[in-house]
Amino acid sequence: MLHRHLNHQDFTLAAIDDIIVRGQWTDWKALRKAALNDPVIMDKILRVCKVHTGDPYAQRYHFWKHYVEEHTA
Repeated sequence: MLHRHLNHQDFTLAAIDDIIVRGQWTDWKALRKAALNDPVIMDKILRVCKVHTGDPYAQRYHFWKHYVEEHTA
C-alpha cells in the first residue's frame, strides 16, 4: 500500500495509522506479519491505537489494540 504523504514503505507511526484507517485486507496481513516478527512494530501499533481508543466508534483501532495486547501478553 502506498501511504499518503510518505515516500517510503517503512512501518512508521504515520504509515501504521494509515494502514489501520485506509488499509485493505492485504495491507493488514502485511502489518500483522511485520508485527509478529518485530516487537518494535507491536509497540508502534499500540502507541497509534492508544491515541484513538477514547472514541468507542474507532473500531479498527480497538481491534488492533486488543490484537497487540493479546500477542504481547
